[in-house]
Amino acid sequence: MLKRSRKVPLGKVVLLGEEIDLNELATRVTALATNEKPKNEAAVALGRLGGKKGGPARAKSLSKKRRSEIARKAAKARWKKRKAQSPDSSA
Repeated sequence: MLKRSRKVPLGKVVLLGEEIDLNELATRVTALATNEKPKNEAAVALGRLGGKKGGPARAKSLSKKRRSEIARKAAKARWKKRKAQSPDSSA
């Protein structure tokens, strides 16, 4: 008589005797298929730290007039995008 396999919780799969979440399995398969290398956690943290410092430092170095110009340009771009997406753009 064949041995029945044990029941695995929904959303999990047993792979080589290891119970793995389906999302984790998909991540592993994608990484293998694309030859993706794992990220260096220290480098990721350092890059994030630089990004967190960079924005406020840049804003501090800009004049009030220049910040205003940048904000105005960004708002104009957002409104332009919104008008392009609306079905009634003839208004």
